[in-house]
Amino acid sequence: MWHTLNVDEVKRNVRTNLKEGLTNEEAKKRLENQGLNKLQDKKKENIIIKFLQQFNDFMIIILIIASIISASIAFVEGSGDYIDSIIIIAIVIFNAIMGLVQESKAEKSLEALKKMSSPNAKVKRNGKIVTIKSEEVVIGDIIILEAGNYVAADCRLIKSFELKIEESALTGETLPVTKNADIILKKDISLADQVNMAYATTIVISGHAEAIVVATGMNTNVGKIAKMIMTNESKETPIQRKLAEVGKTLGMACLLICFAIFIIGIFKNIPINEMFMTSVGLAVAAIPEGLPAIVTIMLSIGVTKMAKKNAIIRKLPAVETLGSSSVICSDKTGTLTQNKMKVVEMQDIEGKIILDSQYKFLIRLASMCTDSEIENINGEIKANGEATENAIVNEALRIGENKEELYNIYERIQEIPFDSERKLMTTIHKWGNGYRAIVKGAPDILKERCIKYYYNNEERPLTNKIKEKLDEQNSRNG
Repeated sequence: MWHTLNVDEVKRNVRTNLKEGLTNEEAKKRLENQGLNKLQDKKKENIIIKFLQQFNDFMIIILIIASIISASIAFVEGSGDYIDSIIIIAIVIFNAIMGLVQESKAEKSLEALKKMSSPNAKVKRNGKIVTIKSEEVVIGDIIILEAGNYVAADCRLIKSFELKIEESALTGETLPVTKNADIILKKDISLADQVNMAYATTIVISGHAEAIVVATGMNTNVGKIAKMIMTNESKETPIQRKLAEVGKTLGMACLLICFAIFIIGIFKNIPINEMFMTSVGLAVAAIPEGLPAIVTIMLSIGVTKMAKKNAIIRKLPAVETLGSSSVICSDKTGTLTQNKMKVVEMQDIEGKIILDSQYKFLIRLASMCTDSEIENINGEIKANGEATENAIVNEALRIGENKEELYNIYERIQEIPFDSERKLMTTIHKWGNGYRAIVKGAPDILKERCIKYYYNNEERPLTNKIKEKLDEQNSRNG
């Protein structure tokens, strides 16, 4: 609903001051009432209880009873043949361990969500901008958003300046979303299109803004995702229902048949002890103790294959449900991608692939006209910023061109940031005794600013015919 209100209405609803922010006393009261701005931990069950819960299945219970009876018969008869009992128990325990391992993997997904939150946030308190722990942010805080920051809570933008936020983890959008604080939206608009809002755990790629915090902790949109992860209950899959039906049917049939044989034996004056052992033996033989093991092994193979593709399956039977799907619908392609871009090749106006020294020269220039920062991430040097710029900078790193080192030679002295109207980004560098401007942006805009181009190391005029060729080439690859 916040995206449907103007800034003044939001301010009145959350009782805050746009210029001064909250007072320390008011913030403290709200923190006590609202709780910390963080995702809650799921109440962890004892591992022994989790393990025992794996046996809560009719078929498994029958198998355990069958193994106990089988062992009892072997003991009474003095045969010492406990192999069947040991095999049955081993199968049941293996099944339980597999289920326990899969559930423990899924619980790590909640921890991954918590790691996506920012440790600190800049807010206005008593008219001053201060840095506080993000968990101390409360509804009504005026928060400052800057490039490189994680958004600490769900908030309505007050004012924004060329603000772009990467929301792929929340909405599936592969590209950063350009935000606009001045827009008022309709009620039924999707989360991905709420451009006057910023949401917790998303990342500011460029620009800066001020915003009013409207939701914290588990009340944020990412908090709702956390609640879904924390929910244990799920509907039975077709294979679970079928196995339960088979288990109950076999169990009841075995009991009835064994009881009937026991009664017949008594009528035929066969000793009760002997008939009891015979009936129990028939029951153990009739139960397909290998069925749960076969199902578990097959599902485990499916889980292992999916794990290699970075897909975590919480419950083994979910593999069967996915395998039964004939059509999977997704509203955003980004939900099925890694939200990463990569430079594959560079082509000239004729569609020929540019190689060697020319390629290196162009990638070097392109990397210098970016705002991505180079960071050491887990021992690997990588670009951190907007996805398209990251692709360029990472490709430059791959061929031995580090933009930070290039800046030491070709100092970046001025820039004109990319904006939605100009659709270009320009950086100006000290180049020997002179200066060089590097421009990147939308092809349709950029080509109109050019009067000549280079081809085969030869300077040529950029005629209308060449521009048409450029459009054709761009359309073919785009």
